[in-house]
Amino acid sequence: MTFAVRKATAADDAAITAFVRAQPAATPFHLPAWSRAIERGCRQRAHYLIAERDGAIAGVLPLTEMRSPLFGNALVSAGFAVDGGVLGEGGEALVAAACALGLPSIELRGGAAPVGWAVDDTTYLGFVRPLAADDEAELAAIPRKQRAEMRKALANELEVVTGGAERAGEHYVVYAESVRNLGTPVFPRALFRAVLETMDADVLTVRHQGRAVASVLSLYFNDIVYPYWGGGTAAARGLRANDRMYFALMSHARARGCTAFDFGRSKAGTGAAAFKKNWGFEGVPLAYAKWSEGAAREINPLNPKYALMVRTWQRLPLPLANLLGPWISRGLG
Repeated sequence: MTFAVRKATAADDAAITAFVRAQPAATPFHLPAWSRAIERGCRQRAHYLIAERDGAIAGVLPLTEMRSPLFGNALVSAGFAVDGGVLGEGGEALVAAACALGLPSIELRGGAAPVGWAVDDTTYLGFVRPLAADDEAELAAIPRKQRAEMRKALANELEVVTGGAERAGEHYVVYAESVRNLGTPVFPRALFRAVLETMDADVLTVRHQGRAVASVLSLYFNDIVYPYWGGGTAAARGLRANDRMYFALMSHARARGCTAFDFGRSKAGTGAAAFKKNWGFEGVPLAYAKWSEGAAREINPLNPKYALMVRTWQRLPLPLANLLGPWISRGLG
């Protein structure tokens, strides 16, 4: 079967969006809006490829051209996403077109892996489960130990607020502190604003005595909520604000008509994966495929060669981390 492959333009966005929404394996990261938000927020060029048969879209491959003096250059599908590989038909033609773009490395997150490519299905786990019918049923779905912690969180004097781009500043303050404490650079502020302004997304923030202590930016797609960029300040742990945040998001998403909660990916064997399992989510291996002309780029912060960098970053004053972080992180993808 023959497919014609070309690079999409903004004029194709509506048709691509309709195609993506109709595919069972689609994610919000396949949407052209995601690629455009990444391009706008991180200044990394988008190459959105579409495969056509008889003039109709049959398959898509969203690509971000990552260029970084620290981490190397690569085409990533999809940039800054946990999914976004080939969707639909025409995979061989789409991958061939991606290789012809001339980057030394290509990373496909999800979708069918091309023959002969290296596949990693042991590093990351994905966590998804249906939302319960109401808050009481949601509590009952949480394993007993975590349920007890959740009830303590509900008893604390915490305020929950939601909103769109007007909440971006408050979210960024919390998220930046959270990732600095984990030893990783924060993404550019413009990335969060671009996603909030161009996609079905919002921010849910938990406050204590008027101060934001936990916040999450979530995506909504095909009746699934994706809590994507979330974190808490140093005070959040004692207040159990992160527990309150995710439970509140489940209720908020249910009210919006969502039926499933995608808790995102975590590295196998980490505390983050254990946290999600404690909430009643079972981890499912995620398969990522790579091709490279030489040594493939390595951006896993658990890699021993990054251990000193992580420890150093954790000790940086927050203003300095927030100044340097966006310049570094825009090349991670």
